[in-house]
Amino acid sequence: MAERVSREAAEKARIAKQAQEEAEANLRKGIQPIIIPTPEEVAAAKLKVQYQDHLFHFAIAGVSGSGKSSLINAFRGLRNKDVGAAPTGIVETTSTVGRYPDPNPRNPFVWYDIPGAGTLQQSDWLYFNSQGLFVFDCIIVLFDARFTTTDVAILKNCQRFQIPTYIVRSKADTHIRNIMRDIGYDSSSDDRAQRTELYNTAREQYIKETRVTVRRNLREADLPDQKVYIVCNTTVFSTVKDRTLAPKTIDELDLMRDLLEEARSRRCVPQRILQ
Repeated sequence: MAERVSREAAEKARIAKQAQEEAEANLRKGIQPIIIPTPEEVAAAKLKVQYQDHLFHFAIAGVSGSGKSSLINAFRGLRNKDVGAAPTGIVETTSTVGRYPDPNPRNPFVWYDIPGAGTLQQSDWLYFNSQGLFVFDCIIVLFDARFTTTDVAILKNCQRFQIPTYIVRSKADTHIRNIMRDIGYDSSSDDRAQRTELYNTAREQYIKETRVTVRRNLREADLPDQKVYIVCNTTVFSTVKDRTLAPKTIDELDLMRDLLEEARSRRCVPQRILQ
C-alpha cells in the first residue's frame, strides 16, 4: 500500500515537473500560456463589471495614453469636460475598470474604460485575464503611436475566447499634422492651396502606413488580417452628437456602423439605431 502511494506521488511529481519544463520552454520561445478562467472567476468578473444579459458590453483596451477615455466620451456624445464623462488627462487616469452606460436610451450599450496595460506591473498575457476581458461582448483594441505586443496579446486572447474585436488607431488629426510639418508645412503661411495639398498628401501617407504596419504585425503574430479603423475623437463626437459628417472623416462612420451592427446582430438591437 505504502509503496503504491509512493509510486503515485512520484508519478504526479514527474508530470508536474514535465509540465513546468514545457511551460518554461514555451515562454522562452515567446509562446504564451493559455489560462482559462474557472466558472467562479467568470461569475466574479461579471459581477464586478455589473454585466447584464439585456445589454451589450463594449470594452476599450490598450496601452496607457492611447486615448481610451476620450474615445468613450466621443462614442457617448460627450466632451471630455461634460458631466458624466470618463476622466481624461495627460497621464493615465484609469486605475480601475470604468463603466459608462450610453446616455441614448435607444442604445442598450455599456462602454468600459479598461486601465492601460502600460501602467500595470504584469505581463501582457496576464493583462487580459486580470482585467476580466473574457466577459465582454466586444473589445476595441485602441492604439496611438504604434501597435504593441500588448495589443497582439489582447487579440490572441480574444481569438481563443471567440470575442469580436475591432482594431482602432486614434488621434488621426494629430498624426496627420505631424506628417504635414515633416514634409514642409509652415503654420505661419496663409497659402490655402498649399495647405490643402500637404494635408491630402499627409493623410494618404498616414492611412497607408497605418494599414501596412498593422497588417504586417498581425501576420508576424500569426493572426488573421482584419481592418484597422483610423479615427479622430472630435470627428466621432460630431458624428454622434450633431449627426454631421465632417469633411475630414476617415473611418469614424464605418466604425460606428460596424459596432452598432455587431450589437444589433448579437443582442437584437432595433434597426432604427443604425439609421
